[in-house]
Amino acid sequence: MSKAVLKFIRLSPTKARLIAREIQGMNAEEALAKLEFMPNKAARVIAKVLASAVANGGFDANEVVVKKCTVDRGPYLKRFRPRARGMASRIQKPTAHIYVEVEKES
Repeated sequence: MSKAVLKFIRLSPTKARLIAREIQGMNAEEALAKLEFMPNKAARVIAKVLASAVANGGFDANEVVVKKCTVDRGPYLKRFRPRARGMASRIQKPTAHIYVEVEKES
């Protein structure tokens, strides 16, 4: 079993979770092929983390399975936008932590 972690990526965790759920339990090679053709930013990021997890274990992509792929919420970047009458409203830019675990197919 090997794993890879990517922290503090500027990506909405709720949008990334939709992609992470798609690849759980899949063969890593199939998952990488599926992520390559998804139009989302999260798909490109998760594909890199998955490739890193496969390489960390020294495996080939066709001999491992995605055991777990989770996306947790990171801290928000807080920004302010000027509004009418001298006020300001807060803008929250979310970050995410992505964890991928792969294990040898049995």
